[in-house]
Amino acid sequence: MKVSGFTIIRNAIKYDYPIVEAITSILPLCDEFVVALGNSDDDTAELIHKINSPKIRIINTVWDDSLREGGRTFALETDKAFQAISPDSDWAFYIQADEAVHEKYYGEIRHAMEKYKDDLSVDGLLFKYKHFYGSYDYVGESWRWYRREIRVVRNNPSIFSYRDAQGFRKKPNDKLKVKLIDAFIYHYGWVKNPRLMLAKQTNFSRFYINDQQIEEQVVQSGEFDYSSVDSLELFQDTHPEVLHIRIAKKNWKFDHDISVKNYSFKEKIKRLVCFLTGYRLGEYKNYKII
Repeated sequence: MKVSGFTIIRNAIKYDYPIVEAITSILPLCDEFVVALGNSDDDTAELIHKINSPKIRIINTVWDDSLREGGRTFALETDKAFQAISPDSDWAFYIQADEAVHEKYYGEIRHAMEKYKDDLSVDGLLFKYKHFYGSYDYVGESWRWYRREIRVVRNNPSIFSYRDAQGFRKKPNDKLKVKLIDAFIYHYGWVKNPRLMLAKQTNFSRFYINDQQIEEQVVQSGEFDYSSVDSLELFQDTHPEVLHIRIAKKNWKFDHDISVKNYSFKEKIKRLVCFLTGYRLGEYKNYKII
């Protein structure tokens, strides 16, 4: 069995993406790793080279900054990375620049890849998610966070990155048939120094909306306001080992009263329906579990 990892990155230092941790968190599961390195304004290229692994292969890309339709640029860049993996790989493991996998899940992930390698009815593997928010001590508890997404896909040229690269589909536009596995992706996209978080969000928005909308919608207070979150819970487990140094260097403080639950009216109705029926009404599912 051969496994290729792949990711995209641009301006990792400028916007404080844990890209090194993301890559190294799944590198032990991969035989090669393709990094689509976008045109950056900082030393991201040097950062990737310093990982110093013979598994890593860099392809240089140029992002289309004029495309501002639903984050489509992210999917186009992801496809470039996916299409650059070795043709003889069985699986492709996608990791985003603000995600990581805990080493305790390696066995489960490898077992699933081996189990379904020759079962062509399985297009990919579906992971559970933990979304960290504000600091490394809290995870999102409300249902506005997606709870599952595809991160391992079969090396099939008909598979492509969907919308803003959150997940994948198969041509012409079919949902992938996947197996849900007992492993989590840890998402750290909402864990940054508040000033860097605002800068990252402002830049991120440029791939979705125009400059006028950014001025109207993105907070211009100088730093991101974490206090408006609806519901969090304490994280009482361990983080991936590759994150330990970054966590130890954290230079801001965030505390939240986890007893406060500011659910929207819509979410309250959904939770009631789920309590009565066991079904999550209106949950986004860009996949078919088989």
